[in-house]
Amino acid sequence: MSTFGARLRSAMDERGPLCAGIDPHAGLLTAWGLPETVEGLRSFALGAAEALGPVTAAVKPQSAFFERFGAAGVAVLEETIRICREAGALVVLDVKRGDIGSTAQAYADAYLDQSSPIAADAITASPYLGFGSLDPMIETARKNDAGVFVLALTSNPEGPQFQHASGADGRTVAQTVLDSLRDANTGESPLGSFGAVVGATIEDPTVALDINGPLLVPGIGAQGGTADDVRRIFDGVLHLVLPSSSREILGAGPDTAALRAAVESTAASFAALVR
Repeated sequence: MSTFGARLRSAMDERGPLCAGIDPHAGLLTAWGLPETVEGLRSFALGAAEALGPVTAAVKPQSAFFERFGAAGVAVLEETIRICREAGALVVLDVKRGDIGSTAQAYADAYLDQSSPIAADAITASPYLGFGSLDPMIETARKNDAGVFVLALTSNPEGPQFQHASGADGRTVAQTVLDSLRDANTGESPLGSFGAVVGATIEDPTVALDINGPLLVPGIGAQGGTADDVRRIFDGVLHLVLPSSSREILGAGPDTAALRAAVESTAASFAALVR
């Protein structure tokens, strides 16, 4: 199996640069006419996986919306991951894990070791115990041709308190994270496997975003992010951008054709930015 970065580059080139979220929160279950039960969760998640998996470059299930149903919900998440991967989409499992030592390794084993029943192609991770705390995830990803997307510049209003703070060397925390990812991706081609999460609705960044790896950009659509925002924020590194949209696309469901049309339209609008 080739590296996650190489697989993602190929998928983005072939299917368009888009990561479609699968977020089965209560409002969307209701909108699809489904009950807020494990059965409703399963109908929603598998319906979305079967519709989106064959047409989008990547799919991003939000683990929390499955976990809230307990063990049965996690079983649905495992099935959702399997369906998406079998359909050719890369799965970025949105878990935002961050811990130290053996606990960080256990998270890595759960989600990145490809022998695990819940293994994905990549996960999201939090670096706020220090970037070095993610070393078990980075190394396990390397061994398994998987990837890690690390929070760097998020759109939530509380984020700047941490992300814009400066360290002793004068760099912001966000820049330190981005520099560490660039180091992790050194020499990788056509794309590194270690990416940053950068929101689509942030102000103009004052950091260097070229990390030789993917930039996962949530906040597209229902959260207000547009193609114009992406052009403004990521000028010069648009080829690295993997926009992520969840509610905007899922709102077209449950009709399979409508979901796929939403994916194809959204992906085309971002593909046009790099032509």
